[in-house]
Amino acid sequence: MKRRDFIAAAAALTLPALASSDALAAPANNRKKATARTPAKKSTASATNKTPPAQLNENRVAAATLPVEPVVPAWRTYALTTRIEVRRSTGDTRLWLPLAMFKDTPWQRALGHVWQGNFRRAGIYRDPAAEMEVFTAEWADGITPQLELVSTVETQDRHFDVTKKHCAPERGEILRRNLRSTELMPINDKTREIAERIVGRVKDPLAQGKVLYDWVAERALRDPETPALTAGGIDTPPALANALGRNAGHALLFVALARAVGLPARPVFGLRCDYSKIFPSLGALGELNRAFHCRAEFYAPGYDWIPVNPADLRQAVIEERLAPDDGKLAVLKKLQFGFWEMNWIALNAALEVKPRDSRGSVLPFLATPHIESGGEAIDTSDAERFAVSIKAERGEA
Repeated sequence: MKRRDFIAAAAALTLPALASSDALAAPANNRKKATARTPAKKSTASATNKTPPAQLNENRVAAATLPVEPVVPAWRTYALTTRIEVRRSTGDTRLWLPLAMFKDTPWQRALGHVWQGNFRRAGIYRDPAAEMEVFTAEWADGITPQLELVSTVETQDRHFDVTKKHCAPERGEILRRNLRSTELMPINDKTREIAERIVGRVKDPLAQGKVLYDWVAERALRDPETPALTAGGIDTPPALANALGRNAGHALLFVALARAVGLPARPVFGLRCDYSKIFPSLGALGELNRAFHCRAEFYAPGYDWIPVNPADLRQAVIEERLAPDDGKLAVLKKLQFGFWEMNWIALNAALEVKPRDSRGSVLPFLATPHIESGGEAIDTSDAERFAVSIKAERGEA
């Protein structure tokens, strides 16, 4: 993508600037020269019928106010179809499939789900504590489990507006939950030392979030092949750090550092479902079974939850083969603080998940299908035993 095309695309995604008086004026070459006029005679009535100062000010305000066309939300509708087949099952088989976030937001709305298959029973349950909705199905022994589920979701690009303050405060229970230490993100003395060194003397929560984002973004640009949590100095089990280094690592690194300085923060697991206006590598078309992608958000009092997306920087460096000092990346870095391009469907922000009626251990998170057959978890990367196809069809809302 050429630089001018990239900047044009980025400009199209950012919030529209308020029109200035200069922009509203006619072009200079179209302005007519003022013609000399003879001064008009003063009216004798003007001295006696002066406009009251209050009314005069009201008239001036009305004259300076231009009608503004309301911004029409650019909602897009996606029909997300998931087809699953489990081969060589051993005993009863259970499936847990995370669904799109069930709570409506200004940037995403789940409209409903329909499903069919040869299951014994199936349904949806909600985990209120994790704010997560999960589809679950069961199959009897001797049956080759098959399922088709279609979810309808609407999205529109998410922007953070620094001018909109004094939002309704978040519930204390949710804020406390998003300050906890987890296996993926241990908030220990070492993590706090790193985070406090990064923020230094910065005290404002919004500014702290920006400083932490910049620090994580630099690691995504400079060392994209190293697992992010390890590169950030976070003590995490190596198996988890390596697995997350190419997917959710930078989002989780940001969340861990934010929590360490007292900023409530959470990862948001989701799925790319459409092309990107910014870079081809930041979108997904066709088969989506490997298009899972994690973002993050943090809470600043008065501003509500603020979106960030440092993982896309790493993706752009690797897939677009850009040098870390490329000007396009500088624009992208600024754009990804406070912005989510909603060619992506958010699933949940749950960590350390125990699926309902599961016989297995606690999962670090639930962003992809989880299957147990005969009481044992199936490796969903084993193509001989597990087949999944995920596709999205887009329509305008």
